[in-house]
Amino acid sequence: MNLRSVDLNLLVALNALLTDLHVTRAADRVGLSQPAMSNALSRLRHIFKDELLVRTANGMQATPRAIELAEPVKRLLRQLERLLDSESSFEAATSTRSFSVRLSDLLSRLLLPAVSKTLQEKAPFAHIDVVHYSPTQTVEALEKDEIDLAISMGLAHSNSIKSVVLMKDRMVCVMREGHPAAQRPFTMETFLQSSHLKVSMSPTDLRFVDDVLARQGVTRQVAVNMPHWLLVPHVLRDSNLLSVMPRRLAFAMVTEDLAIRDLPFASEPFEWSMYWHRRHDASQELNWLRSVFSDAAQGLADGE
Repeated sequence: MNLRSVDLNLLVALNALLTDLHVTRAADRVGLSQPAMSNALSRLRHIFKDELLVRTANGMQATPRAIELAEPVKRLLRQLERLLDSESSFEAATSTRSFSVRLSDLLSRLLLPAVSKTLQEKAPFAHIDVVHYSPTQTVEALEKDEIDLAISMGLAHSNSIKSVVLMKDRMVCVMREGHPAAQRPFTMETFLQSSHLKVSMSPTDLRFVDDVLARQGVTRQVAVNMPHWLLVPHVLRDSNLLSVMPRRLAFAMVTEDLAIRDLPFASEPFEWSMYWHRRHDASQELNWLRSVFSDAAQGLADGE
């Protein structure tokens, strides 16, 4: 392929098409007309000698070749964006920068409302692409420059990754207000005799609850394992289950019909940290982004 014959704007179109899997929505995303985006798709099919998007009963679907191209194209556009942007003239109010941030559903619930409000008020043309990677994948993505920022806890990383504590937290127990355990002193015996809802993807549940109990030679009765946090309050309201969760999340999610109790055993507090690669230490854009997340964390209910 002769690179001189390739219009780089086609990569922008390809990224939009592979993100939305819809010609009209992809056109809206990049400010093209629907006919112009259709023409771009036709040219891309010719360049890559592949259909890229095919129509099915469930709408447009990416071909295996398109799926293979998706991440490299996104990464290339991010690198080009940084190369062409003038950091010395960064202005949040006019920036069209796309930031990629690693957040879990828990941290998204805590931080994104305030972050989104700040973007609307101070950077209306910028946007954030939220991804959720495992701890190992998160470090790899930072190293490969696939994400700008990560919010997580206890990541094992090299000296090329920097971090700063964003907020402190500790675990508490949540149940419905009418739960029998909420009507009397919340003892270890009550905790162990109750049935629990556990968020199986959460390292906090394992490290700060199950590991602590195991060292004492006891276990809790887990009746339900769930992969996400956001359904927890809804399940608790209609059951006699208990759930252990970070205190900040409890304050953000719990309403008057749910009760919060301290754990009946010693559990160490922990820290949520913000991680980024050293290559971006001097970036005005990313320094600004980190300040936005820091401000959002400062506005949360105390987790200590």
